[in-house]
Amino acid sequence: MESDTIDRAGVREINKRRTFAIISHPDAGKTTLTEKLLLFGGAIQQAGAVKSRKTNRAATSDFLSIEQERGISVSSSVMKFEYKGYEINLLDTPGHQDFSEDTYRVLTAVDCAVMIIDNAKGVEPQTEKLMEVCRMRNTPIITFINKLDREGLDPLDIFEDIEDKLQIECVPLTWPIGMGKRFKGVYNFDGKELGLFSPGYSPKDDDGIVIQDLSDPRLDELISQSAADSLREDVDLIKGAADPFDMTLYLNGTQTPVGSAINNFGVREMLDAFVQIAPPPGFRPTQTRDVSPYESDFSGFAFKIQANMDPEHRDRIAFFRICSGKFSKGMKVKHHRLGKEIRLSNATIFMAQERSHVEEAYPGDIIGIHNHGTIKIGDTFTTKEPLKFLGIPSFAPEHFRRVLLKDPLKTKALNKGLTQLAEEGTIQVFRPLLGNLHVIGAVGVLQFEVTMARLKAEYNVHAGYEPIDLSVARWVTCEDDRMLKQFRQKNESSLALDAEKCLTFMTTSEYQLGFVMEEWPDIRFHKTREHNV
Repeated sequence: MESDTIDRAGVREINKRRTFAIISHPDAGKTTLTEKLLLFGGAIQQAGAVKSRKTNRAATSDFLSIEQERGISVSSSVMKFEYKGYEINLLDTPGHQDFSEDTYRVLTAVDCAVMIIDNAKGVEPQTEKLMEVCRMRNTPIITFINKLDREGLDPLDIFEDIEDKLQIECVPLTWPIGMGKRFKGVYNFDGKELGLFSPGYSPKDDDGIVIQDLSDPRLDELISQSAADSLREDVDLIKGAADPFDMTLYLNGTQTPVGSAINNFGVREMLDAFVQIAPPPGFRPTQTRDVSPYESDFSGFAFKIQANMDPEHRDRIAFFRICSGKFSKGMKVKHHRLGKEIRLSNATIFMAQERSHVEEAYPGDIIGIHNHGTIKIGDTFTTKEPLKFLGIPSFAPEHFRRVLLKDPLKTKALNKGLTQLAEEGTIQVFRPLLGNLHVIGAVGVLQFEVTMARLKAEYNVHAGYEPIDLSVARWVTCEDDRMLKQFRQKNESSLALDAEKCLTFMTTSEYQLGFVMEEWPDIRFHKTREHNV
């Protein structure tokens, strides 16, 4: 039953919130852009571009040791900063090879996503996968074409690539003038403003040169006649070909506004546009009803567990999205899966690994709750009504390995480590019905290396892995219990239980899966599974 509405001050706070994730293929410049956004938001003083990570200063948003050694992001960070009166919650997602299951799930906690496209490469496979997840919730997308300081594809070709591969209509917010060594700046369609680029650029409030009319001869003086003519042609072409920006289509996830950037340049323009058009927190579906952010009763869900953020203390933090009401330090909430009342006395907000304790928070905010393994992904917390938020799935892994334990005396520690890493969503663990194997599955192969490194560092377990002839997993269900029992008997050698004891069919290929699906039409094979349902 819907509760009363939150007070006016609470409504103002909620409307100020902008919660978003940055998505991209590996190496499109996501972590670097994250750092630049934090720099503009005044959250850090100096951005550590990924190139400089071999020096003392690693990028602020990378905190696991494997990330700082390799110069990649493998764990999702949450960062909060203020910009022009808005409270921004930025979720940095791993792009590398995939750390994707975590990446996928982070997208369930945001209201909007910023997609980065590499100027030279266009739409890449990981971006396509992430867009599939955004589509599950019709998440609004803002697109950012990056690395214009390098020669790349023509902007119109990139637009065509995005529209073709991602099935989303592009509307330019800004237009680049040249690229690589010929890059002169960007033209802003909305403000009819020209932003001129110079090497070593740092942002100031009066950067924009307003050119109200592109036939103004000043334009030829500022950027050269050939660049000015080229810009005029491009703008005329776009005005004739592109549909105008439509807020409704954008909020439905069918149209994306597109900006462009190089280094610091173009980032502030993107932030300005972002706070204007990104949606504030909205309704969230549960098993029983949709929850409005403006309800006075508190509710929220855990979408990510991070173990051992502080190597000195064996802590686990549940990342928690607030969906309605107001969080106050020390408040009591009901942890519905366990049916227990708990006191939230030590919640944290994040600046990557810098943490500060939070006194109050509102819908859209992401807070961290310390726990010792009692919170799982998908758990719901409320002050009153027993709700269960939907749309926090597990995704079927695409890569599998058999775990090899080097010291048999460490079996118990291995089980504990794999269980905790599975609850965290790092990997998925399967125990085949026949035999005594541990099979681990991930959406990307680098995760196996991370798992072994963390088993060694955090659980003192020396383990390795070897290939196993599996490439497909599907969770299986059937409304007819007798039929499911028959299926289980006939296919016992291909069945396993995951960490939540859900029955999983595992096989060597999609072809083999298709063959079994034909043979058992009443059995349902699922690519995703809701957590704790």
